[in-house]
Amino acid sequence: MIAPHSTRARRRPKAPWTTALLALSALLMGAALSVAQAEPSSVTLPGVTVRLFNGGGTADTRDVGLELQLQTHWKTYWRYPGDSGVPPMLAFEQSENVADVAVGWPAPRRFADGAGGFSIGYKGTVVLPLTVTLKDPSQPAKLVLGLDFAVCEALCMPATADLTLDLAAEPDPGAAARIAAARARIPEPQAVGVAGTPQIVSARLDTGATPPQLVVDARDVTPKADLFAEGPDHHWALPLPQKVALADGLVRFTLPLEGVPPDAALPGAVLTLTLVDMPRSVTAPWTIPAP
Repeated sequence: MIAPHSTRARRRPKAPWTTALLALSALLMGAALSVAQAEPSSVTLPGVTVRLFNGGGTADTRDVGLELQLQTHWKTYWRYPGDSGVPPMLAFEQSENVADVAVGWPAPRRFADGAGGFSIGYKGTVVLPLTVTLKDPSQPAKLVLGLDFAVCEALCMPATADLTLDLAAEPDPGAAARIAAARARIPEPQAVGVAGTPQIVSARLDTGATPPQLVVDARDVTPKADLFAEGPDHHWALPLPQKVALADGLVRFTLPLEGVPPDAALPGAVLTLTLVDMPRSVTAPWTIPAP
């Protein structure tokens, strides 16, 4: 449910003929609020419907799905939006009897942003799996989410959704299977150089280029495979890489280290490399070496 904006203004005395209209408006507003309170775990906004659903869990944790059902031709952004876009911000501080919430990010895809660059995100329907750890499993618990994000069709617009989910309620039918399917799309941890399908074979820094270039080789990928590189924090804004095919089934991704904070030291900085492929994607940390 979108948080209402409250305003305070000096009002003129009401004309007698408005009394009935105001009473009717109050009744309609009360009905609308009753509907909203009956299902605070779902909200429909321009281009998207957002909802929380309960997948059950263990004694100490709950599995929750955060679903964004986007209309045709609409998209939203990944945790790192790429050349343009707004990363989603999830706040859970108002939750009750919740110690921690871990957010899972299914593998995204690259989109042209219409301005010569690319963004990273989702189309269609995406479910972000949430692992909710309770403070006291013997007590009632409520998940309260404040979500600030953006949705785009031809143009992008900011959006806000305030959702609430009773964690003591019965799980939604089929929710556990949907959350499991979403978890299967999350890139799996796999160190650089470790064998796998797909595989991030190697990463290096080409200091002979200006600016220095990150060079990542990968193997056993489909033609649609892509690589995304994230910096140590949100102050980094690395561009999306270019891809070329090499011999022996290798693919090379290269990107200039632009968008680095002016005061950041490259040696020792840890980048997150995410190789997105289907049906499996992998992610690996990589530390920029000293010269």
